[in-house]
Amino acid sequence: MAQADTLAIILAAGMGTRMKSESPKVMHRLAGRSMLGHVLAAVDEAGIEQCMAVIGPDMAGVEAELDNWPRPAAHVVQAERLGTAHAVLQARERLMGPAPDRVLVLYGDTPLLTPHTLRRMAEGLTHADCVVLGFEAEDPEGYGRLLLSEDGALLAIREHADATDEEKSVTLCNSGVMAFRGAHILDLLEAVGNENAKGEYYLTDAIEIAHARGLRTIVETAPEDEVLGINSRMQLSEAEYVLQNRLRLKAMEAGATLIDPDSVFFCHDTVLGRDVTVEPNVVFGPGVRIGDGVQIKAFSHLEGADVEDGAVLGPFARLRPGAHIGAGAKVGNFVEIKKSEIESGAKVNHLTYIGDAVVGAGANIGAGTITCNYDGFNKYQTRIGAGAFIGSNSALVAPVSIGDGAYVGSGSVITRDVEADALAVGRGRQMSKAGWAAAFRARSGRKQAG
Repeated sequence: MAQADTLAIILAAGMGTRMKSESPKVMHRLAGRSMLGHVLAAVDEAGIEQCMAVIGPDMAGVEAELDNWPRPAAHVVQAERLGTAHAVLQARERLMGPAPDRVLVLYGDTPLLTPHTLRRMAEGLTHADCVVLGFEAEDPEGYGRLLLSEDGALLAIREHADATDEEKSVTLCNSGVMAFRGAHILDLLEAVGNENAKGEYYLTDAIEIAHARGLRTIVETAPEDEVLGINSRMQLSEAEYVLQNRLRLKAMEAGATLIDPDSVFFCHDTVLGRDVTVEPNVVFGPGVRIGDGVQIKAFSHLEGADVEDGAVLGPFARLRPGAHIGAGAKVGNFVEIKKSEIESGAKVNHLTYIGDAVVGAGANIGAGTITCNYDGFNKYQTRIGAGAFIGSNSALVAPVSIGDGAYVGSGSVITRDVEADALAVGRGRQMSKAGWAAAFRARSGRKQAG
């Protein structure tokens, strides 16, 4: 459902001092994407077409994240951090007429919200003036409480520091996420005061003001782990755990087998085809697409790679950005592939580095082979033809081309092109000296004895 006249305001001005980091809190990453990026993605997937972030001063990284998003988001700066209501008021110009029909207030450090929940919040405004997202807290300590009337109407949100003992017994808590009819939000925000324990302008007070003015306020709920706010490294790890479980479940529901799901780590954009098997301790970095029927064996690491149907990877395979593995190809034990095309049916099975190269269909790369692609200043390409056979422990010094069906003898250093169907050997001639080893041992023994 499109939400064309809905504005999402993302509060992202916090520095996150408890993270003990030089980076703004919302730039810390989960499954390869910043917290802010996860919120922006949820807004996009919910069909909300207007988005604005409230950021702090000197947050160039956050500005870049907003500018580089597929649909750039506007931003305003909150020079003084005087509370959540004050933060939303930094978008005053956008909230003045003509105001959007609906305004959602989100948080850049609450990255696990789903598009489904955001749509429910926006749709709740068809029969209410304000919607608050709540959750049942296992331990409500520190959270604002949602205070309901006997008929279930939301009367107020009480911050923990200002709550009475009776109010602290309530377990229905405030996530911070709210939605307002655009016609009311500016008046409500301007009526918020700062007479509280912290002297801040709380967005939560707008709900009590709305109720006093006869506006209808309701509560939508979400699971506690979906509204997890992140203020520390420990909470960041908790959110990563929740998100990884979501991604694992999504992969298995789409037809992949994860032999030990808890040991597999995904990126937010990992794509697995059907009948993919992933063994334990596999890590997916950003930009990985896996075709149908692929086997990924234990302890492999993939990033920026495209793998076609039926390929076999690992164990202990490393695919770096730009790796493209063709259908039915094999990349085996302790093999690293970087910015290279391994064409269909090719085999790179053992202890090998292939960088800036094309390995032709059906070629066989022997153990210990490396492409010498870098001279300290520039990178060069190696081309290995279809059906070629590269003997073990060979070094291919780029730029160089090995023709279709050619053989390279084991232990060779190849510095010139090899024509199709030729044999190339580039190594010193072997020589044997009879009796040399016995004489050497005898001389060495006499020296030790003396």
